[in-house]
Amino acid sequence: MTTKSLRPHRHDVLLAVVGLLAGLVMWSLGIYSSSNRHLLPEWAALVPLVALSAMELLRRSRPSVALAVGTLGVVANEFTVGSLTTVLIFTDLMYAAVVYGKPATARRLPVSTGLITVAVTIGFLAWLRTPEALLIGVVTGLVSFAPALTGATLRNHREAAVAARLRAEQTALLAEMDRSQAVVAERARMARELHDMVANHLSAIAIHSTAALSIDTAATSREALGVIRENSVQGLAEMRRLIGLLREAGAEQEPVAVPSLDGLDALVGQARTNGSASGLDFVLHDERPPGEETAAPVELAAYRIVQESLTNALKHAAPGTVTVRVAHTDGLLTVRVDSPYGDRPGPRAPGSGAGLIGMRERTELLGGDFAAGRSGAVWQVRATLPAKEKAVEA
Repeated sequence: MTTKSLRPHRHDVLLAVVGLLAGLVMWSLGIYSSSNRHLLPEWAALVPLVALSAMELLRRSRPSVALAVGTLGVVANEFTVGSLTTVLIFTDLMYAAVVYGKPATARRLPVSTGLITVAVTIGFLAWLRTPEALLIGVVTGLVSFAPALTGATLRNHREAAVAARLRAEQTALLAEMDRSQAVVAERARMARELHDMVANHLSAIAIHSTAALSIDTAATSREALGVIRENSVQGLAEMRRLIGLLREAGAEQEPVAVPSLDGLDALVGQARTNGSASGLDFVLHDERPPGEETAAPVELAAYRIVQESLTNALKHAAPGTVTVRVAHTDGLLTVRVDSPYGDRPGPRAPGSGAGLIGMRERTELLGGDFAAGRSGAVWQVRATLPAKEKAVEA
């Protein structure tokens, strides 16, 4: 234990000084607790008084030592004319031993003092056989059991308050962690949405603008400008939709349409127009049974996976046919996009790899499986998603 922790608290010093002065005043005035005892001279009552007053300085730092010395002092006080102040100081030492002592000591003292009080009462009743014996038991309880019980009650309240504060801090910490995770998840979701919506149109713009610059003919320029304008308008529409989703709740906003698998025909048709300059053709095989329902989040994820796969094909695929297949069997929605793999002539847009990450995240968030890689002369993207709403929530 450090020297600082052994330094008496100012309140303990005040208690020691006040107790000693009060005892000296009462002794000088001849006020004793039992003036009929003459085993020791009157001044002998000052020895326990001084000892217990000194123990008040240790009531916080060494409560067990202070109580042990105090117990010897209060017993010795009974062999003198007696000082009431000494007894009162002892009650404070008993209280402090429970409040500031070790947990085991704090649990034992109320029980042991209660048993001592009962034993003293029964013993004096059996010995004296007078009503005054009950008074001795009451005094013993007031001096030992009452302060121990008071200290135990206070300590229990303090420990309960500390536990409640710790629980509140842990709850606040967990709430902050949940908030941070929610923010990170929302940022990731918005990053996927932004990438999927904009990358397709910007890739087409980049490819056709590069083609117009490298093939300097009027027909090529007009065709490229038409594709650039179409993709710019569609990109702006997608951005408006995203901005609408980001508006504060309760603000007036126009209803926005969420992309679904019903829009795959238009998506593939747009990719066919954008890929004409690169020698790419796009084919859709929609093998879903008529009337089969699919959860809206699953349809959105599947749409975005197809959209990003087509964007990657526009950037990297060799001339040939890009095939999109969508099937719904056994409660699972399967999306597969095959594109020619190899070196391609003409302009191509740079890639960052964020598209594959976004597709994998979308699939895993819904509890599905995702795979992308080369299979011979074909680059294949495959995603299997649970089609029912119950699977999405799980």
